[in-house]
Amino acid sequence: MKKRSFDIDIDNAVSALKKGGTILYPTDTIWGIGCDATNPSAVEKVFSIKKRPEQKSLIVLLDDAEKLYDYVEQIPEHAFTLIEYSEKPLTIIYPKAVKLASNVSAADGSIAIRVTKDVFCRELIRRFGKPIVSTSANISNEPAPKTFAEISDEIKSAVDYVVLHRQNENKINAPSTIIRLGLRGEIEFIRK
Repeated sequence: MKKRSFDIDIDNAVSALKKGGTILYPTDTIWGIGCDATNPSAVEKVFSIKKRPEQKSLIVLLDDAEKLYDYVEQIPEHAFTLIEYSEKPLTIIYPKAVKLASNVSAADGSIAIRVTKDVFCRELIRRFGKPIVSTSANISNEPAPKTFAEISDEIKSAVDYVVLHRQNENKINAPSTIIRLGLRGEIEFIRK
């Protein structure tokens, strides 16, 4: 049976991720630069591509909310309800990361995680078997591209694999809402 281009694209992206490489891929928000979120040297490559200071944390994508138990030390009580009922992509900053590359989390140990509902991203993460980094596909302090066509050639040529899926889409997606969630259910909006 012939493989669909969707599957071939995911196979190629997974192959790059397993080698510690970086990918340029469509997400449930905007196009992102990704890598294995458990591999410190892969995370370092993402910082280098973006020319971004390593003190800034990155967002991590998961395909299933249950996997939060593997990567967050303590999950605030309301997290699962917020994830389930959020109508737009929601990134939650949790107090303490575990089993992720130390350079993917903030200096205080907190971690920003989004459980993606995007079909391509979910399948990519499922097949890879680990969380992946998702950071906007732009050089630090430059505007985030709204479509694939707006991504600079510098970014496209710096990653190890550029996903073909959805490159021709002109639909403009917004970045996710970001909230910090405290262990007692406190919510602080970082980006609405």
